[in-house]
Amino acid sequence: MWLSSIVTGLEFVKVQGDLEIEVNAIAFDSRNVTAGSVFVAISGFETDGHRYIGNAIERGAVAVIVEKELDVDAPITVLQVADSRYALAHLSAAFYDDPTKQINLIGVTGTNGKTSITYFIQSILEQAGRSVGLIGSMGALINGMAVKSRNTTPESLHLQQLFAKMREAGIDDCVMEVSSHALSLGRTAHSRFKVGIFSNLTPDHLEFHQTMDEYFRVKSQLFERTSCANIINADDPYGQLLIGKLKVRPVKLITYGIRNDCDVYAADIRYFENAVSFTAHTPAGSIPVRVHLPGIIYIYNALAAIACAIGCGIGLDDIQAGIDSLKGVRGRLETVYQDDDNKVIVDFAHTEDGLEKALKTIRPFVRSRIILVFGVYGAEGVHGQRKRYAMGKIAATYSDLSVVTSDNPKNQNRQRIIQEIVNGIRQAGGEYRSFVDRKEAILFALRECRKGDVVLIAGKGHETTQILGSTELPFNEREIVSQFMAAKREARMAGTSNEIFG
Repeated sequence: MWLSSIVTGLEFVKVQGDLEIEVNAIAFDSRNVTAGSVFVAISGFETDGHRYIGNAIERGAVAVIVEKELDVDAPITVLQVADSRYALAHLSAAFYDDPTKQINLIGVTGTNGKTSITYFIQSILEQAGRSVGLIGSMGALINGMAVKSRNTTPESLHLQQLFAKMREAGIDDCVMEVSSHALSLGRTAHSRFKVGIFSNLTPDHLEFHQTMDEYFRVKSQLFERTSCANIINADDPYGQLLIGKLKVRPVKLITYGIRNDCDVYAADIRYFENAVSFTAHTPAGSIPVRVHLPGIIYIYNALAAIACAIGCGIGLDDIQAGIDSLKGVRGRLETVYQDDDNKVIVDFAHTEDGLEKALKTIRPFVRSRIILVFGVYGAEGVHGQRKRYAMGKIAATYSDLSVVTSDNPKNQNRQRIIQEIVNGIRQAGGEYRSFVDRKEAILFALRECRKGDVVLIAGKGHETTQILGSTELPFNEREIVSQFMAAKREARMAGTSNEIFG
């Protein structure tokens, strides 16, 4: 492929060298450069790609794209642009022949609920006989087969590579979680979204966006780029703002909710320990729905998927069967152990709103205590401190015992993070214990668990690793629980003292 063909339409600050050269690959990490590559130098948060231009040239780069004024002393093409990240998205889409032109791309954004919404939609579409790709926080799937991916929304180069693989596999629809970071950093630029879905907006990532207004502005970008339909939660205050903005757009607007007037809504709601049921009223008719996940949050998430399916022309029978066939989502209020006396649940809740909803969902079905294990990963400074304090207050308000620990602390001071959470618990008068080591915290909670108690382990959900410093280590909470409970059963059968296991 010629460089001139993949940079067509890209605006340059400066051009040095020949555009009529053959290009074999694109890279933004100099370690991935091969002979004939274009190297795109990105100014990142931890390092600056401009520092590695020499390495890229040594590895065979035939062109480099930069956003800084540099003297490159090598016989290669140098293109200076205003924003390297958007240039990377432009080149990547062009290099892979714009794959989203041939895929029904559905983007799901919001603070909470993105993952379960994508899985509900996938199940409905597959029930309707369509081939589906999925991209999100739990990785990527192509027709149900796992494909390696990075980040909730991958970098634009990796994203376009995934889309190209989906096109080659004959995928009809791709359902993708769209993070605010991805929108802000241009990862989804040059992706052609047919449908956009908005779940809700609550405080998160404010170390990056600084204010809720900016967080909302970034999220709103997705719905300015859709070509077929926008699906919006009418019960969310930011959803109402979005509805007002989108009424002037020449694409279909479908609203969903429970409380406010909307196009798709739930009535006759019944709550169960591990499920919810309701009647879904839609412009195409009404259907009884059973969702195999508990709590009001999953009514909203199922309604979002139903509204999307209606917008895509899927029939009510397939919608009903698709929702019913999804028996759960890994790490989303997932029961990982249950016997006559106790229950252990793992959930991804890592925001104030998410933790509160998880605890409120569990409470009506708990005979005794809720023992909550959680930690908070977040930025240094005032936004991270505020989030940890607020989550501590929520823990104290809605659980009976908080076991405070680490999440993915990376290079942060774990003891300080714990103290900031504890400050909120103390302010609300809650009972707590703290452990720097997350496994030790989980084991304490399991030993503390008595008849009728429920242990909720929040924050990591589906994740099976923990990041300490710069090292990613295996950490599977399901295995920790399973091994403890198996040992506990064996000890009881052998008559071991309750002092060990409780």
